[in-house]
Amino acid sequence: MLDNTHERRVNGNPQVDRQMPPKIGFIGLGLMGTAMASNLAADGHNLCAYVRRPERINDLHALGLTATTCRSDLLDSDIIITMLPDDAAVRNVFFGPFGISESLRPGAIHLSMSTISTEASAAFLLEHERRGQGYVAAPVFGNPDAARARQLAIIMAGKPGSCENCRSVTDSLGQTLVIGTEPAQANLVKLLGNMMTATALEVLGEIVTVLRKRGQDPQQFVDIMTGTMFDSRVHKNYGSRLIAGSYKPGLTMPLALKDVRLALAEAELAGAPMPSVSVVRDRLITGIARGHGGLDWTALGMVASEEAGL
Repeated sequence: MLDNTHERRVNGNPQVDRQMPPKIGFIGLGLMGTAMASNLAADGHNLCAYVRRPERINDLHALGLTATTCRSDLLDSDIIITMLPDDAAVRNVFFGPFGISESLRPGAIHLSMSTISTEASAAFLLEHERRGQGYVAAPVFGNPDAARARQLAIIMAGKPGSCENCRSVTDSLGQTLVIGTEPAQANLVKLLGNMMTATALEVLGEIVTVLRKRGQDPQQFVDIMTGTMFDSRVHKNYGSRLIAGSYKPGLTMPLALKDVRLALAEAELAGAPMPSVSVVRDRLITGIARGHGGLDWTALGMVASEEAGL
């Protein structure tokens, strides 16, 4: 573990001491974060997780997690992971009035696995560099089931040394794909990838509705298409869940709407219209207005059915 007397920097990159396993802090124990942190603890990583509600500590201990309600307990971490819902939550944890960045030692790395904007990611990089800290963006593709099964796709970008120091962490969670040296690159890929899933869910919902109104079996259709032209995890898993009406929370509709808005802002910045994503935005707004905000974004299929009178 690094401390101020053992700090090493190579080519300006913070380097975690390889003689001892890095101490990992984890902030963001929602459905995804809890699954990810549990897997890291099961793999023997030296991990301490921050939780706001003391009543959760016993449940987390049962999952093999060391938990604390004091952020200060994470300040000697080599790597701090954030798995939080949006820009504001990450900014508050690190740079808000009671943020930990001022007290986090030089050489520590912030591994941001949240789905956030490129603008925020670029700002976080500058703030951490000013303090001599590392910053790596590594947002993930997958839902809580995939997280528990270690099947996440992790899109990583940052300085090479910092990324390498985080690989022992991310490789415990799924497949790591390093795509560049600027953290914001990973955030853009994540946002646009989510738009591929969002538009697929919208189209699946519309098609399932047509099939049901014409008296045909939608599962047969999904089986045919995923066994031939659309052999993808998104179409297979989400298609079956949509048909079954399994809308248990993974990415809830408000969080999906947040991602859609961020992606549309990136598109506007690029001067590139995304009309299909604009449709998804309106459908998510409709679903939330109809009281479906607590459901997974597969409930786009429910919105399509309701609008067809089913």
